[in-house]
Amino acid sequence: MTRKRVVITGLSALSPLGGNLDDTWRNLLAGKSGIAPVTLFDTAEFATHIAGEVKNFVPEAYDIPAKQARRMDRFVQFAVAGAKMLVEHSGYVIDADSAENTAVMLGVGLGGLKTIEDFHLRLMEAGPRKISPFMIPMLISNMAPGQVSIFTGAKGPNVVATSACASGLHAIGYAYSEILLGRATAAITGGVEATVTPMGISGFTALKALCTEDIAPEKASRPFDKHRNGFVMGEGAGLLLLESLDSARARGATVYAEIIGFGSAGDAWHMTAPEDSGDGMARAMRNAVKDAGLQADDIDHINAHGTSTQLNDLAETRAIKTVFGKRAYSIPITANKSQVGHLLGAAGGIESVFSVLSLYHGVIPGTMNYETPDAECDLDYTPGALKQIQPQHVLCNSFGFGGTNACIVYKRFD
Repeated sequence: MTRKRVVITGLSALSPLGGNLDDTWRNLLAGKSGIAPVTLFDTAEFATHIAGEVKNFVPEAYDIPAKQARRMDRFVQFAVAGAKMLVEHSGYVIDADSAENTAVMLGVGLGGLKTIEDFHLRLMEAGPRKISPFMIPMLISNMAPGQVSIFTGAKGPNVVATSACASGLHAIGYAYSEILLGRATAAITGGVEATVTPMGISGFTALKALCTEDIAPEKASRPFDKHRNGFVMGEGAGLLLLESLDSARARGATVYAEIIGFGSAGDAWHMTAPEDSGDGMARAMRNAVKDAGLQADDIDHINAHGTSTQLNDLAETRAIKTVFGKRAYSIPITANKSQVGHLLGAAGGIESVFSVLSLYHGVIPGTMNYETPDAECDLDYTPGALKQIQPQHVLCNSFGFGGTNACIVYKRFD
């Protein structure tokens, strides 16, 4: 069948670099870091004291009534705030004519950890009668798309994707597929996460996944660098408004980029470690390129998963070499986690926003803190400074625990 064209007509960002899209993008291009000492709780007894927090976030500033905000975990507040900004940025109107054809499909990796922590403490201290009836609706991950639907009026498919750190990109891929198949005309999609909590930090520390080195916060996340020693936790939301090209043209919308391919694959290997050669990662990349109707040589920029962990960065580098051969050395790669940290389920969302803006503005953000080359991580990671080029096709990668891999090909719109 003839495939519908799916375009991006709106973007929003709530990140460690800023409370909106413009501030986030400007600070990313300026090489600033959103990583700083944790303020959300006392980290005196913890092995790491830094994270990429959304600073000074007040739900009411995003027109979320205080009473309703109190009945949302922080990740749901992020989702609603991001969706409000997204709808405004896109100019898309959700009304009686469009509501049933507008999907909400978001990625969430862990859900309401803070809510679980708070109510568990209340249970232990005061007993089960003190547990609020809002506890479960606050913490379940699908309340992110659920509340977005309530606030925006979108009545189409309403789904959460939970696939660890690939959640956001899987959600975008599934939303893209819904529009391709004609099951929706538009979709609010992307990823949200808020796990900078005592349980979140201690859990990833126990896995030896976080950077615990005594180092300046802005230097701690260093993807692909020889001395990388763990990721830095981040939080926030990165959302996109996907729309069929026919719908976008009919309303005269600004088109920021086009999605032309989605691929996923599983490692069948290990609970937390990627397969050594990056085989699952490579298959996901190939699947996305094939779905786009392209050849590997058509990809001219890669937005890497690039977590700043020894195993992930090495496996991703090997996977890129497997897919692109000798040309892998000439493709500019960027790792946004060097500036915002790892947003877990929101990573694919915020990094997709950056991928789309790279296509729209013709600029590739640099990878910060790549200072000491690694003999095996030896590709062009765009160290230290942005590149003013005009990429036509961006491959965006997200990989997660359980061996889950997702990739999307974004195309410059013309």
